[in-house]
Amino acid sequence: MKRVFIVHGWSGSPEEGWFPWLKNKLEEKGFEVFVPAMPNPDVPTIDAWVSCLRDAVGVPDEETYFVGHSIGCQTIMRYLASLPQDIKVGGVIFVAPWFTLMNLSSKEESGIAKPWLETPIDLEKVKSHSSFFITFFSDDDPVVPLDNQELFKQNLNAEVFVEHEKGHLGGDDHITEFPTLLDKLLAVIQKS
Repeated sequence: MKRVFIVHGWSGSPEEGWFPWLKNKLEEKGFEVFVPAMPNPDVPTIDAWVSCLRDAVGVPDEETYFVGHSIGCQTIMRYLASLPQDIKVGGVIFVAPWFTLMNLSSKEESGIAKPWLETPIDLEKVKSHSSFFITFFSDDDPVVPLDNQELFKQNLNAEVFVEHEKGHLGGDDHITEFPTLLDKLLAVIQKS
């Protein structure tokens, strides 16, 4: 059975934004969908989040797909980089992913973000585990600079889509449905 894991972002939850809608739509089509509540979401750490995702997934395979939002994308990349070389997953969709950030509002936020920004990710290894990466950015995201799209194209051969005036593409932006994401995910799954 095809499984989809949706990983929420910093200070997020499984119930926010478009996650419940996407989970429902995918379940209607016969997928198993998991939206794990990541540990201590207000102070996310790499080890805790990657471990949580690893525990939720169990044994990944080509029937396993990932959808991440913001720091959830970082979590998925770091999880993929930790997998044994011979494991392949079905594919990955990132929403508001980043390698760089801007406008962090406090020293505390900067301190939380620092390890995520500075701990290297083996992107060649990440790329080797998935046949596709699709990314969604917004042209007015207050924290993710739009030039991140080029970094994802270069590093992961990601297909890039830019939404217009959708902020950080999360619950705080009152986005409760994401039909474009659903369409792209279903199209790729049907090809595989």
